[in-house]
Parts: sequence; C-alpha cells; structure tokens
Amino acid sequence: MHRLTPYVPGEQPKLANLVKLNTNENPYGPSPKVLDALRAEAAETLRLYPDPNSDQLKAAIARYHGLNASQVFVGNGSDEVLAHTFQALLNHDAPLLFPDITYSFYPVYCGLYGIHYETIPLTEEFEIDVDDYLKPNGGIIFPNPNAPTGIPLKLSGIERLLRANTDSVVVIDEAYVDFGTESAVGLIHRFPNLLVIHTLSKARSLAGLRVGYAVGHPDLIEALTRVKDSFNSYPLDRFASAGAIAAMEDHEYFEATRRKVMATRDDLVSALRQLGFEVLPSGANFIFARHPGKDGIELASELRERSIIVRHFKNPARIAPFLRITIGTDLQNQQLILALREILA
Repeated sequence: MHRLTPYVPGEQPKLANLVKLNTNENPYGPSPKVLDALRAEAAETLRLYPDPNSDQLKAAIARYHGLNASQVFVGNGSDEVLAHTFQALLNHDAPLLFPDITYSFYPVYCGLYGIHYETIPLTEEFEIDVDDYLKPNGGIIFPNPNAPTGIPLKLSGIERLLRANTDSVVVIDEAYVDFGTESAVGLIHRFPNLLVIHTLSKARSLAGLRVGYAVGHPDLIEALTRVKDSFNSYPLDRFASAGAIAAMEDHEYFEATRRKVMATRDDLVSALRQLGFEVLPSGANFIFARHPGKDGIELASELRERSIIVRHFKNPARIAPFLRITIGTDLQNQQLILALREILA
C-alpha cells in the first residue's frame, strides 16, 4: 500500500473573500426544494438506518432518464461509483484503456485494485480519437466531456466505439455532461456493455451531499451491487437521499441554472480570447485555456496573489501551460478578467 499514489483533489482554501474557480463547483446553490427536503428530514427518524437499496432515489433517477430502477445504481458520490466499477467490471487480464490526459483518479484506482492499464494519447487538438481504442482491451473508460480539457466527444463517436467494441465494458463518465454535451444514456438499451456514470455534484449543486449514480444493463448494475453490499450496505444517508430526490425532480431549477452557467461560459471564452488566450472548446462547467505570453503556473500564482484561485496541472508537461478555470458567476468572471488584464499588461 505504501507504493500507492493517491488522488490529489482541488484545493479547498479556508481563506475568506476568495474568487474560487478551481474545483468545478456550481456557482449557484441547490434547488430550494432540496433545502426544504433536507429540513424535513431533520426528524426523529434519523435514529433509523436509511434504506440500503435507496429505492426511492433509484426510482427518481429512472423516471428522469426513462429507465427501470433495475438499471440504476447509486453511491456515495460518483467517485465511489467509479471505485466499485473498477473493482467489479474493469479488472481483467487485458489492459484497461483510457486517455493519457484525463481524470487523474483512474490510474489511482488501477493502482489500488492492481488493474493493468494503457493510456491512449489524445490527438494534437486534445481530442479523443475513437479509432485509437479499437484494439483488444479489458475495458474502456473516459469522461465525456473529458477532464481537464472539457472537450466533448460526439454521441456518434461513442456509438461507433460501442458497435466495434462488444467484448468488454465501456464506461462513459458524464460528470459534466449537463453543460452542453450529448449524453450516452439513450444508448444503454441497445448496448448491454455500456455503463454511464453521473454525479449530482455539478449541475445539481450537491457537491456537499456526495451522491452519484450509474445506469446500464441490469447485469452490470447487479455486479456493482454485489461489490457495494460487500463493502458498505448503507452508502447513502437519509439527508443525501432526500436531497438527491428533490434535485432530480426539480427540472425547472436544473434547466435554469445549467443554462446560466453555459451562457456565462460563452461570455468568459469570448473575453479570454480578446486577451489573447487559446481556449479549448468546452462542453463542461469549466474551460481549459493558455496564453502564449505567460506560463500556466505563473498565471495561477499571480491570480492567487489577487485572491483568485484556478487549477493548474504541472503533469503531464503537455498541459502545463494551461489553466482549468471553473465557470463562476458573472461577477466572479468579471473579477477574473480584470485581474488577467492587469497581469498581462
């Protein structure tokens, strides 16, 4: 275990008055209906264990996606769902395939569970090329849109991959899909080897409650459930379930806030390009950008001096010039642009 290299999450500074644009949290709070549900759950029933199957939450998720509850698995955040997925579905003799620039928890899980893996380089444009994955494998996983680049893969590309890769599980990690990327959930009826993973942390503003889920063929869900019940029969507490159900059912609030984030993202991209930044196309609630006259680590440091926190990745070297910037409120983004103008001047 001493050889494991753990995942390093984004910084959660304790300082006040920061413009915090480093961990892809939603700038808008959860639905008021979520807060009402949480208040209602603060009752004497907290002395009782929660439903180990989370049946009501599974039903709400199934209704939203037009699925059956047997096609839904829930967990304590999408990271736990991913951990069970790696252990239950992706541990084979052939290598697991995922991009060389992607969510850095994937190699951590491989190290934890002893999974052999192979990274597939992104193209020169930082895109996933489906053709590169058409070879023997023990599974395929990638985020869509990818992280930290934010670049989405079209649904037609995912379908082509599934048609060509029928002998192993394909996992699409859709943590950021609700900000303008096509979801692959509609494909699970036709492809029994497809598992799609979602989180309520981003578009539904519930990072503090830790709720994630997977949807796929009942056989895949049953495998995940076996692992879950061998590890923790009660992963979701009463508050998490109640809040998640309310969030899944408040379609109007969900649509309003995600569209506000997308509109603000478009404005921020335009403003950064006017300052000379190269900004990769994004289908997420963040952007990936670099400036030809200033290295990423320098920009991050000078922004921090002005109480603005963004995310910089020094590895791999190919992305070291970039900053990953979470989409904040219009006011936060204005503060960011003013600070960048000052730095670049």
